[in-house]
Amino acid sequence: MRILVVSDTHGDFFSLKRALDAQPAAEAIIHCGDGSEQFQFIKDVYRDKTVIGVRGNCDWSSKLPPTETVRLGDKTIFITHGHLYQAKFTFANMVYAAREQNADILLFGHTHQAVTDYLDGLYLMNPGSCSGYYATYGTIDITNKGDIVTNIVRLQNR
Repeated sequence: MRILVVSDTHGDFFSLKRALDAQPAAEAIIHCGDGSEQFQFIKDVYRDKTVIGVRGNCDWSSKLPPTETVRLGDKTIFITHGHLYQAKFTFANMVYAAREQNADILLFGHTHQAVTDYLDGLYLMNPGSCSGYYATYGTIDITNKGDIVTNIVRLQNR
């Protein structure tokens, strides 16, 4: 199973659409906040895919939840934007929250810095900001054997 992970689109439909078009095999799309309008676009247009999103600190009127815990490809994924856990200063609070949910994968945004890491059984990913000249997004592949492979992709500028 392939999962496309985006965050911090901040109104950049063009970069988001390029990321979506680059990953047609993705069965699920996760938006980690700061782009509730773009989340709604994904939900409306990609009806054949599982679409999950959370509210970011710039999603003032959004009714999206601040966190989600979902099960995809037999893995538990904890999703947050990160601002409620002080992501710009430490990952420890988010890691603790993910471990409370028995998560295999922690997804977050907020910092606009792409990160993928592994910490004692927990995969961490911030796909960076899918906006502007240095736009990035993430992919997660969950294999038939249950392995997890994370990747950060930089959109090529045209």
